[in-house]
Amino acid sequence: MTHLVELQHPLAKHHLSILRDATTPPWLFRQQVHRLATLLAFAATEDLPVRRKLVTTPLTTTDGYELSSRIALVPILRAGLGLVDPLQSLLPDAEVWHLGMYRDEVTSRPVEYYCKLPAEDPCDVGFVLDPMLATGGSLLSAIEALIRWGCPDIRVMSVIASQPGVDRLKREYPQVRLFVCSVDAELNDRNFIVPGLGDAGDRIFNTR
Repeated sequence: MTHLVELQHPLAKHHLSILRDATTPPWLFRQQVHRLATLLAFAATEDLPVRRKLVTTPLTTTDGYELSSRIALVPILRAGLGLVDPLQSLLPDAEVWHLGMYRDEVTSRPVEYYCKLPAEDPCDVGFVLDPMLATGGSLLSAIEALIRWGCPDIRVMSVIASQPGVDRLKREYPQVRLFVCSVDAELNDRNFIVPGLGDAGDRIFNTR
């Protein structure tokens, strides 16, 4: 099982370049996030289990397939909301559970202020959604929440990640798979990804 999948598709490279551009307006930034999330979803779902079913076409019957797992989408508020719609369009029966976290600007540690995961009856596959994996603090907290819930298959989708964040995730949760469009080399002294794309939440919601 590959811990890290970094998209090498030409479309991912093209749309990510537009996303990074400081002159990209919020409406276009949101569109690019949607497009990149769709490409990530293709990679992150390619091994989901299916079961056979009989399908009646206008001419005859034939073998068909349907997803056999109960799937949960878990966006980390607020930036993770930008990844929900493209995933729901492909997985319309998926549950959506929200986790609210923000990064303390002094300590750079995650602060949880909202958790809507139920106490029991876990999903089969959980997708943690956050456009950026910087230090990894928020994502690790989200993963811990899904583990407490009992989710056996946890996957992370981020548009970009820092190499330190990737290393930390692999070290602490080697069973969790990470799907990204790019791994950037470093974090600056404020723990922002470099070259990065700025603050994804601010750019998605036009609150800069």
